[in-house]
Amino acid sequence: MTASRFYRIFTQKMNRRSADHTCWQMRYNNHVREKDGNVKPGLLKFLRTFLPLTIALSGIGWGGLLIVIASTVPTLGPRWLFFFLGVLALTGPALPIVYFLNMRFPSDPPIQEMVIVRQALWVGVFGSTLAWLQLGRVLTPGLALILAGVFVLIEFLLRLFERSRWNPRKED
Repeated sequence: MTASRFYRIFTQKMNRRSADHTCWQMRYNNHVREKDGNVKPGLLKFLRTFLPLTIALSGIGWGGLLIVIASTVPTLGPRWLFFFLGVLALTGPALPIVYFLNMRFPSDPPIQEMVIVRQALWVGVFGSTLAWLQLGRVLTPGLALILAGVFVLIEFLLRLFERSRWNPRKED
C-alpha cells in the first residue's frame, strides 16, 4: 500500500461525519441496551447465572492446580486430582465464551442454561483428555483433531435429540 493511499484511507476515517459515528454508537449500544436505556435481559442473565459459576470454577480449578503441581508428588491420587481440577479450570473460562457464542448464533429450540454448562464441560473434558494423552506420550495433532471431532459430533447429536423433542407450545 502506498503512502498516499494510506493517507487517503486514514483521512476518510478521521473525517467521518458525526452522523455515521452516532449511527455506529447506536448500533453498538443496541447490543447491550434496549431502547429505553435498560440493560438487555441476556446480559443480566449472564451476570446473574454464569458469572458466579465462572469465577468459582476458575478459582477452584486454577487454584487447586497450582497447589497440586507445587506441593504433591505425581502418584495416583494427585494425578487424578490434577485431571479433575483441569476440567474445572478449563470449564470456568469456557462458560462465558460458550454463552456468547450461543447468544450470537441462536438455535431454533432456544438454548437452555444446562446446555451451555454441558458445552463448556466438553471444553474442560477435552483439555483434560489431551493432558492425559500427553502424559502417556501418545497425543498427536491428528488424534487431537479426531477427538475434537468426536466431541463436536456427540454435542451435535445431543442437540439434534433435544430439537426433536422440543414443543414450542410448552414454553409459555
